Amino acid sequence: MGIVEEGVTLPEDSSTSSSAEKGKLENKKAKDSEALYYIQTAVADHIFPRISVATSAKEAWSILQKEYQGSAKVRIIKLQTLRRDFENMKMKDSETIDEYYTKVRELVNQLKAMGRIYQKKGS
Repeated sequence: MGIVEEGVTLPEDSSTSSSAEKGKLENKKAKDSEALYYIQTAVADHIFPRISVATSAKEAWSILQKEYQGSAKVRIIKLQTLRRDFENMKMKDSETIDEYYTKVRELVNQLKAMGRIYQKKGS
């Protein structure tokens, strides 16, 4: 797991930490600050105010996940809907292969964005 998922845990009493432990902690804090910077600079200007109050990369990432993926229940419903759409997808007589392929690709990308990855049968 990375710094964004784990976050940085500060020890309750840093006076008993060795210099090596303090060095590791400083390194983690630097990586966290760098990750927070990358997240803040990667989002669109209208999204930035939502994460500007975050003091860690983990906090900013959690805000974005909640906002764009919703709660666990909402994600499950979205996944079920996307899966049903995928299973019921059929090519229309008026569609070209390219148009149908684009629709399938968009749906697969939405599933991937939700954290669901499908493999070919027999793989």
